[in-house]
Amino acid sequence: MNIYEDLKERKTKLSLVGLGYVGMPIAVAFARHIDVVGFDLNEAKINLYKNGTDPTGEVGDEVISKTTVEFTADPSKLKEAKFHIVAVPTPVNTDHTPDLTPVEGASRILGQNLTKGSIVVFESTVYPSVTEDICVPILEKESGLKCGVDFKIGYSPERINPGDKVHRLETITKIVSGMDDETLDTVAKVYEMVVDAGVYRASSIKVAEAAKVIENSQRDINIAFMNELSIIFNKMGIDTLEVLQAAGTKWNFLPFRPGLVGGHCIGIDPYYLTYRAEQFGYHSQIILSGRRINDDMGKYVAEQTVKQLIAADKPIRTAKIGCLGITFKEDCPDARNSKVNDILKELKEYGITPMVCDPVADAPDAKKFYGVDLVPIEQFKDLDCLIIAVAHKEFTALSDEDLAAMFKNEDNSKKVIVDVKGIRDKNKLKEAGYRYWRL
Repeated sequence: MNIYEDLKERKTKLSLVGLGYVGMPIAVAFARHIDVVGFDLNEAKINLYKNGTDPTGEVGDEVISKTTVEFTADPSKLKEAKFHIVAVPTPVNTDHTPDLTPVEGASRILGQNLTKGSIVVFESTVYPSVTEDICVPILEKESGLKCGVDFKIGYSPERINPGDKVHRLETITKIVSGMDDETLDTVAKVYEMVVDAGVYRASSIKVAEAAKVIENSQRDINIAFMNELSIIFNKMGIDTLEVLQAAGTKWNFLPFRPGLVGGHCIGIDPYYLTYRAEQFGYHSQIILSGRRINDDMGKYVAEQTVKQLIAADKPIRTAKIGCLGITFKEDCPDARNSKVNDILKELKEYGITPMVCDPVADAPDAKKFYGVDLVPIEQFKDLDCLIIAVAHKEFTALSDEDLAAMFKNEDNSKKVIVDVKGIRDKNKLKEAGYRYWRL
């Protein structure tokens, strides 16, 4: 059986297991060329897709309403496919160890519906060896089939950047791998249907797994360096962004900036690598140091906010604070593992419960994950302090007059603006007399 040709001729189907921020756009992309079954256990999400609603904002309602993806919560529909892509989350536990529950669960469900001659490709970010040592045994046990004989496996790490309209599935080079040359060739050809940027054929599944996990680890370490610089320069009374602008005039200076590192990739993936390293007797030095710095930045921002309130002669426990943004990044509704919540938690330790506005965020998720009831921006009145935590377009478009209307009618020297992302004109606000602070 030639799976690639059969897919093109619509003699078989491709399945996508997991229809979140990563899986759904992949399913939609493939559905432009071949027959696709999109499976997710979340029936509420499936119903939204069926009704033409895109809760992720990744492709939009119009695209969802027109796609030919067969959205389903019925696992038996997976039997209709011969090429399976698994794209489920890989979070961490509270002790920062990998939580493989979603990928193990997906493997069980897929295994129970796996047919002979299939190829299974995992996209979930994992440490090297998970695909072969953890997922394959589950697939074999549940299906009664033998890997390498009855079905084949591959790995192709997801590189989709949620909320990014430029770097999409089609425009990012796709790493592909397979358990043997024949599988690799099929996996490469299938992905080449949708990835205009082309594919990179990794030499093994473990190499592909390792490549993915170090991509985000590298970004995490670089941002941690910027955050440490921000702490150092703040003590010296030097503006960090001004330093970075000056240093950035050198051709090989890397353009990273300080900030909160949350979400389901950069703030999590490094722990997968360090966990695996520990199993080989090596305790990470640089990676874990970077993680500690980045994990503490929400607390640091909250502490600096309190210091600014004290300097403005504001009583802390009764201070009225508004926070713009709860998601882990700009223009994306995903609030999972958002470090903005760390700011809110730390402020609560001082007896402060800020109002939070986020027109982009998934409101039920904000309530579910953090117990936060989002409010419209119109409720931001008589503030003592405004925290600009996320650079949504709606927030960057606010005028200085819009900001001024949010504060109490008093001298500007008593008004505190904490600009986490550094999106406002610092000089303009300082000239107006505000107490302005940024990372």
